[in-house]
Amino acid sequence: MSDSLYEMLVFSKVVTAGSLSAAGRDLGVSTAVVSRRLAALEARLGVRLVNRTTRRLALTDEGASYHDACTRILGEIEAADAAAATRRVVPQGVLKAALPASFGHLHVAPLVPQFAERYPQVKLALSLSDRTVNVIEEGFDLAIRIGELEDSSLAARKLAPNRRVVCASPDYLKRHPAPRAPGDLQRHNCLTTTELQMNWEYKAPDGKRGAVRVSGRYACDNWEVLRDWALAGMGVALKSTWDVRRQVEDGSLVRLLPGYDFGPDVAIYAVYPHRRYLPAKTRVFIDYLAESFGPEPYWDRP
Repeated sequence: MSDSLYEMLVFSKVVTAGSLSAAGRDLGVSTAVVSRRLAALEARLGVRLVNRTTRRLALTDEGASYHDACTRILGEIEAADAAAATRRVVPQGVLKAALPASFGHLHVAPLVPQFAERYPQVKLALSLSDRTVNVIEEGFDLAIRIGELEDSSLAARKLAPNRRVVCASPDYLKRHPAPRAPGDLQRHNCLTTTELQMNWEYKAPDGKRGAVRVSGRYACDNWEVLRDWALAGMGVALKSTWDVRRQVEDGSLVRLLPGYDFGPDVAIYAVYPHRRYLPAKTRVFIDYLAESFGPEPYWDRP
């Protein structure tokens, strides 16, 4: 460790321990060594960091600001060391992951054989359900969430964007003129997720954002059902591209309003408990998914 980093460590220990002698005990050095290092740090910076009396230590304003920076820098170094150390550990054990049913079936399950070949000592227990699981209470190592993340005690990593399109079957479009602007959707039977009336947000080709109030006769909170209803010609659906890529390509669904981006700007995330050291089995699975999807996932590429 360089002299400057060691001096930062000594200073940080002095602040947290509350005295030079206590910091010396934590570091395994004498009080005189701590005092010299602290004095050298102040001389190098040209500011007083700590006001010292016989009874107590008090941070100066400069000392408080510098201590915040030291905490961040030393924490990043510790985290980098920990990450490097975990990469030496062979990923192994049971990995419990909760996945949205359709997404897990279409885009995660097909990746498992190659993952199993790469990491033979990891055992996967996948739960495919559209309910939002409690990762910590239900003992999951991670979950995949699609949409806006709620504030929680979970850590999150973005795996891929979640782009959406408005679409309908050719049979439906034979009976109803295709919309030319978002406002035209108000004259269509729209397939919705929770309520029979919903706001569909969009970004126009000129970048302006808006929303249209849509309604219909059928609602369902299961993505596969909505896709099947759209294929059956029952109405217009707002679907993620990962869900309808094949149907749009083969023509069984037609993308409407192609110049518009629909839905809020959300993504596909891996969420997992905050841990100082992320288990190797969890880290490699998240890395594998992120690597497989990429910043432009295969379902959005031509």
